[in-house]
Amino acid sequence: MPKKYVPYFPNTIEGQAILDNFTRSRRVLRYRDNTRVYDRIRRGLPLYEVEKIETVKAPTTPKLPLTGEELKPENMLIRGECLSACAYLKDQGITVDLVYIDPPFASGADYAKKVYLRRNPLLAEKIKKAEEAMDLDELRAFEEKMYGDIWNKEDYLNWMYENLMAIKSVMSESATIYLHLDWHISHYVKILMDEVLGEDNFLNEVIWCYSERGISKTYWNKKHDIILCYTPNGDHVFNCDDVRDEYSEESKRKFKYYDEEVEDWYQIRGKNIAGSPVQRADGLLPSDEITYEGFTYRQYMGSGMLPKDWWDIPLVNKAANERTDYATQKPEALLERIIKASSNEGMVVADFFGGSGVTASVANRLGRHFIHADVGINSIQIARDRLLAANADFNILDVKDGVSLFRNPVQTMDKLKSLITGLRNEDALDSFWEGAIADSKLGMVPVYVPNLLDHSTRVLDIPLMNRILNEAMPDLPDETKQVIVYYIDIDDDSAVRAFINDNNPTETTVELRDLKELLNEVVADDVAEFSLDQTKTDWTINFASFSSDRLAQKIDEYNQKRLLNGTKKTLLETEEDETNQLPEGEGEIRKLKAKYKPIVISENGLELIELVSLDCTNTEGLWSSDHEIKIDKNGYVIRNGEKTKTFWDATIACQNKPMRVKIRNIAGDETIVQTWNR
Repeated sequence: MPKKYVPYFPNTIEGQAILDNFTRSRRVLRYRDNTRVYDRIRRGLPLYEVEKIETVKAPTTPKLPLTGEELKPENMLIRGECLSACAYLKDQGITVDLVYIDPPFASGADYAKKVYLRRNPLLAEKIKKAEEAMDLDELRAFEEKMYGDIWNKEDYLNWMYENLMAIKSVMSESATIYLHLDWHISHYVKILMDEVLGEDNFLNEVIWCYSERGISKTYWNKKHDIILCYTPNGDHVFNCDDVRDEYSEESKRKFKYYDEEVEDWYQIRGKNIAGSPVQRADGLLPSDEITYEGFTYRQYMGSGMLPKDWWDIPLVNKAANERTDYATQKPEALLERIIKASSNEGMVVADFFGGSGVTASVANRLGRHFIHADVGINSIQIARDRLLAANADFNILDVKDGVSLFRNPVQTMDKLKSLITGLRNEDALDSFWEGAIADSKLGMVPVYVPNLLDHSTRVLDIPLMNRILNEAMPDLPDETKQVIVYYIDIDDDSAVRAFINDNNPTETTVELRDLKELLNEVVADDVAEFSLDQTKTDWTINFASFSSDRLAQKIDEYNQKRLLNGTKKTLLETEEDETNQLPEGEGEIRKLKAKYKPIVISENGLELIELVSLDCTNTEGLWSSDHEIKIDKNGYVIRNGEKTKTFWDATIACQNKPMRVKIRNIAGDETIVQTWNR
């Protein structure tokens, strides 16, 4: 259960009617469960216990680029939902000056992460020879689902409304928020933004244009995203001169002259005086007025044109080593433009759907504090490693919301289906039910599982129980004798059970089960075998083997799926061979090409290790990464954030004796091993 509830605001901002069709009282968009959303907002933000799990310190305290002042280490990465992160910030009295969020787009797409096996340090020569004959990705990579951006419109808008209200509650008086979406849902969310932040506080609809290969010849290819920009009360930062667009060479020739005294371009507003010998009077400043042929002009430093509300910025720049293999990663140039324009040095920049960590990374580079929040462990790890390499100071916090997530909510939901004994899909059941269990005495027992992607189902309260009783259960087959309802948190156990007894309209009994008891048994640590050797100069850990049941199962599932698809593909090509009467032998060659080469884990399994961190300071509690190595997907070692061209040799060494070892596998699971006393 939450420790307490932190108030949002008493009411939303009232606005004007839209198209004479809406009367804005509580909600503009009247969808299912709107009243429940409003009731939750009235109750407040759920505040859970937050644990600091790691502090990363830069070798030297970062300084502001312009003033040279020290930037205090008030930066944080928070693993948790947007609501939980905002509850923590509000309880701590922390406000933010700029928010950029890139939430799911309600696009209906599934996003996967490609997971690369590393070079096995004990089998380097064998792998090198194998790669000469086999495709690298086929040999060393598989995919894992990151999250499913699949929502119905009502659920998405209610979810977004709660998030926007939470974010607003931690924004400073002069803050700005940029909400990044696309054509799928932005027009609906614009109405929500009008209600939450006020129509008069709408600043811009920014169009981000990008170029890539088209996919359609039957409609206009969609090559832009939409960014909505608001401020809570109109008083906001906007550094116009920091984001001017550069003039074209043609414009410089036509409308500018060069001032040798300050070695910069100036533009004369007013009459076109191209080619005229304009001179600058002594002591004239860039903002002063000058007179030419009876006309008065004001001149200013020509650092560029006034910024427009459409930006032509390429997608993630591969050449600049920006890419992190995160499915929805945005380019640094996009965030640099936003952060420069709408914040000053020393201000706090927050991203509550942090993803690849680009917002935090750019904010750090530009001398701002950063707050990165995300519910996925891979997001936190990618941002952590990225910021470590940039010599940033920050804390990593974990929201203890009662659920041990597998790696992210989607993977946890998938895992649950295999953990609930006997659970199977039932076509006869509504999508409200996760499936059913076949019981010899009770028959089919429908099972309800809260959606970990939807905060509104996290707490089983009377409104949610009322929906189960009066909406979902009456539609079940008449012979249904029992249903099972899993919950993560329960608002008031005795009150909910009393409500079931008094308001159940059916003869079906309801059994309540705590989901945490099921999830707590999920996490099984990886196992590593290693030894510690001391020399005159350092301590060295030598790894002999590494095993991960979770990864082994995932790779086996992936192999089975690919083999099945390969078999289908081979059968189809055989039929095509017969139809087209291919030359003798060609069909067999095509079959061989279609055959999938399974991913095989070596006997020692060291290719499954991505990162090793040594804590030479603490034997328990807060993690201190005193020395670490990360192996990138090409097999090179990144030592304490610095890239090298050295392949890993299955060792890690440091000057001080390590107390603990942390090992991260290639999918992101981390295992801490208690090793030696001082």
